[in-house]
Amino acid sequence: MGAQRASNKSASSNQSEEFEGFGVAVVRDEGKWTVKALTSAALTSLSSAETELRELRSSGAVFGLIDVDEEFFIILRPAPTGTHLLISDATAAIDYDIAADVLDALNVEIPDIDPDDLDNVEPWEEGDLSVLADLGLPEPVLSVITADTDLYPDEQLAMIAQRLGFESEFSAVLDKLPR
Repeated sequence: MGAQRASNKSASSNQSEEFEGFGVAVVRDEGKWTVKALTSAALTSLSSAETELRELRSSGAVFGLIDVDEEFFIILRPAPTGTHLLISDATAAIDYDIAADVLDALNVEIPDIDPDDLDNVEPWEEGDLSVLADLGLPEPVLSVITADTDLYPDEQLAMIAQRLGFESEFSAVLDKLPR
């Protein structure tokens, strides 16, 4: 969720808004990490993010890291059996369509929380905490990262990049993004 929820936005009004944040595709092929920016459509559309990742067509691991509006992050990893997903804050589905799409893909109900009460609710992750375990980020470590609500999503994603060994590639891409 980030250190603090910046403001409440209604899900119906966010479709026309430009979000802060970023999306990157991460590829591990023959022991080498490559990171590239995703389009801005990946911040608002789960299907756009999935399509961009599937188009990379790598023989190695491919996954996406998306920071939406400095509020929450999504990890998505396309696989032949379907996309593995993790969202750092399930309550974001109340305000953001892409978060609602993630919960829908996970077959998880959108939390029944009044939008005015969101600031008083502790966020929780939903999805596959083992999404990156085969690459060297065990479920318990990812659980600790997602549970640290004192960090902003970009800081949490930087921790993931550092733990997996592509921190410099991740930082280089972020440095080039307009923010």
